[in-house]
Amino acid sequence: MKDQFIAALQQNSLAEMRKVPKADLHNHITRGGNKRYIEDWCGVKIPECPKFADLHEMNQWNAIHIKPLLNGRLGYEKRIEAAFAQAKTDGITLLHMSVTIGEEAWFDDSPEQLIQAIQDIHRRVAPEIIFVPEIAFLTHTPMHETAGKIDQFLELNYFKSMDIFGDEFAVPAFKKIFRKAKDKGLILKAHAGEFGTAELVRQAAEELELDQIQHGIAAARSPQVMRWLSDHHIQLNICPTSNILLSRVENYQTHPIRTLYDNGIKVTVNSDDMIIFDQSVSEEFFNLYQAGVFNAEELNEIRENAF
Repeated sequence: MKDQFIAALQQNSLAEMRKVPKADLHNHITRGGNKRYIEDWCGVKIPECPKFADLHEMNQWNAIHIKPLLNGRLGYEKRIEAAFAQAKTDGITLLHMSVTIGEEAWFDDSPEQLIQAIQDIHRRVAPEIIFVPEIAFLTHTPMHETAGKIDQFLELNYFKSMDIFGDEFAVPAFKKIFRKAKDKGLILKAHAGEFGTAELVRQAAEELELDQIQHGIAAARSPQVMRWLSDHHIQLNICPTSNILLSRVENYQTHPIRTLYDNGIKVTVNSDDMIIFDQSVSEEFFNLYQAGVFNAEELNEIRENAF
């Protein structure tokens, strides 16, 4: 597949790139779909998103332009369908997607019904994709409430990965919950270093015993933290367009993914919120190649990292 991947980059062929197996390890299930898929279903044009100052602005934009189109359980299931359809179209063969605690509310507060819906859609839309279901939770939910819900979800032995997002400075406090997930053998992830500091990336990884970090780009500001991440084999699942459109970096040319890679950190390229940022994993490889951030051989190495 290496030669096919390199040829697709050099020929600037999205069609050929989509034929190459890829992974997406940083994808939120309700935001993983192609917006044109949703437009066709709704009969409504979704505007191109602007550059946001922060997550609050992005969430406001999403609440105005996308959420009203996808109400209730039917809308939730259509989001999942769109995410699997997008992954299939883009040649994603390994897909991690996160389900946030609280989304079971669309299924009579039943995690079992939620899981059944996801399984049914996966089998119907993209059964060939290796799917790693991920349970995620927000830092601002009271810890006792989160712990109870986590127990409920983990008992079902469906989820294979865990993620946390929200206030990055609160992330390290959730050590007990991550121990439960570790005992169950889940892949441990956390959003850190998107808006927080380099030291916070190290602290989150160390305290929660993480396998992977979602974003982690702030680590590029500290040679010491980068060395620690490299020495401990912590993988960073990076989403370049998300970082640009959330004003974390100026452009692809100045994205710190190159610095992280050059300091021996294993990095991957992912989509994050496709329905908002509108850049697939395939397109992200082109973005980095055309910006001169990596050559084709290096990008193929990054593609293979994810497997």
